[in-house]
Amino acid sequence: MKPMQVDLNADMGESFGPWKMGDDAALLETVTSANIACGAHAGDPDVMAKTMGIALAQGVGIGSHPGFNDIQGFGRRRITMPLESLQNSIRVQVGATLGMANALGATVRHVKLHGALGNMTSEDEDMARGCYEAALSAHPDAILMVLAATAQERAARSLGARFACEIFADRAYNDDATLVDRRTPGAVIHDAELAGQRMVDMVQAQAIITESGKRIDTPIDSICCHGDTPEAVEIAASVRRTLEAAGITVQTFQGRTG
Repeated sequence: MKPMQVDLNADMGESFGPWKMGDDAALLETVTSANIACGAHAGDPDVMAKTMGIALAQGVGIGSHPGFNDIQGFGRRRITMPLESLQNSIRVQVGATLGMANALGATVRHVKLHGALGNMTSEDEDMARGCYEAALSAHPDAILMVLAATAQERAARSLGARFACEIFADRAYNDDATLVDRRTPGAVIHDAELAGQRMVDMVQAQAIITESGKRIDTPIDSICCHGDTPEAVEIAASVRRTLEAAGITVQTFQGRTG
């Protein structure tokens, strides 16, 4: 049997000027991939450069993390807009990540959609495909990090793109593999030990285990720990420690097709 392995990623680079969000430096000691905000939902050029520089020094895979242009709402408010305008916004955000990476001698490996944009595209395959086409038009070599077993994955497969299937350590699941709304009690998991064990259970089963106990079979290439939760550093450390104790190797994903 092939040894089990999985990537551990976190959303970061979400501070703005003197306002700090999360502890990116600490997270970068644990994770193997970093999804770095592009200045639309969060972040600024200085934060992007600093975060990317630490990731490069730590050997952490770097990804572009575009979202809705909504700093006040942190990209978590659903916005209805023309697809063409959304595509152009994504091109600009991915382009910013590529430009900064090039200046630092780094490589952007993947693209992951943020927040409400990620949730909406997990439900709408056409919207997901449009966003991914835009991202790939700016960065043809990007691996698409998709929410496993959702419309995002179907869109990536339809494009013949390289992709990585992601699950969340700190979020509860609905029976259709989408995330439970953050406004629902229990939607966000704050218990680090619980987060670690549930990730071992899912990786070993190669399935999402929903709140109702339903199992949704899926390949699992990466696990996300949100960088903006107060327990982010503890959750990431617990997930990595628990995975490794179960004999699961934690390393940067390679991407898949088909």
